[in-house]
This record gives sequence, C-alpha cells and structure tokens, in this order.
Amino acid sequence: MNLSQIKNEKNAILCVDDEPILLLSLVQELKREIGGSYTYETAQNPEEAMEVIDDLCQSGVEVILILSDWLMPGMRGDEFLIKVHQKYPHIKSILISGHADRDAINRVKEEAKTYAIFSKPWNTKELLDAVRFCCNLT
Repeated sequence: MNLSQIKNEKNAILCVDDEPILLLSLVQELKREIGGSYTYETAQNPEEAMEVIDDLCQSGVEVILILSDWLMPGMRGDEFLIKVHQKYPHIKSILISGHADRDAINRVKEEAKTYAIFSKPWNTKELLDAVRFCCNLT
C-alpha cells in the first residue's frame, strides 16, 4: 500500500485473504455496489493487514470494516479479528470462510463482535447487505 495513493476518502474497507483472485473479486464487487466513496485496501495475511490498519489510522483514514478470510497462513481469521478488536474496537468485521469451525465462529462473534460470517462461495446480495449495514448505508 502506498499512502500517497489514498484518495480524499477518509473511510476505508479492508479485505484480507491469502488468495489474490478472491481479494480482487471481493474488491470489484464492493466498488461496483458500494461505490467510490471508500478507499479499498487489501492484505494477503493478518500481519500485513495489521500494518495496513495502523498506517491508515496514523494517516487519518478511518477503517470502517474488515472482511477477512478464516484459514490463512500464520494466523487464523478469528484470531486476527479478535486482535484487531482489542486494539481498534470501533472497526466492524465480517468473516468469510469455507472452513471455520464452530468454536472459531462462536469465539469471533463473542470476542471480536463480528457482525456476520459467510461461507465461500458467498452469496453476493447477502454479503453486500451486511457490508451496507456495517457501513451505515442501509
């Protein structure tokens, strides 16, 4: 991420997944349906995502929402979202996964206050409805 490339938008949505094609697909859906009033950032692992969040917050951009995969190298999505919630409790989150176990789902809902969990492949309308709700666009 190059902070000099951030537009004038002061709100960001961050997508985290270790599969680049899924990141691209998700960002394209968000841009098409939500529009250009947000900065859309991506990260391919939780460590990179934490750096992006810290950099955005330090530059005055508010991260409104994180959409995160669950099964990623290094750290699972539930652990990542809990860590984010502890540091930035105002950031909303949605977990997307084809593999999350029931314990992880319960933990992320309780400890990270994750708004919704979607299975891959996700239902685009349901996911976008959840994003709109989290971004106060409903």
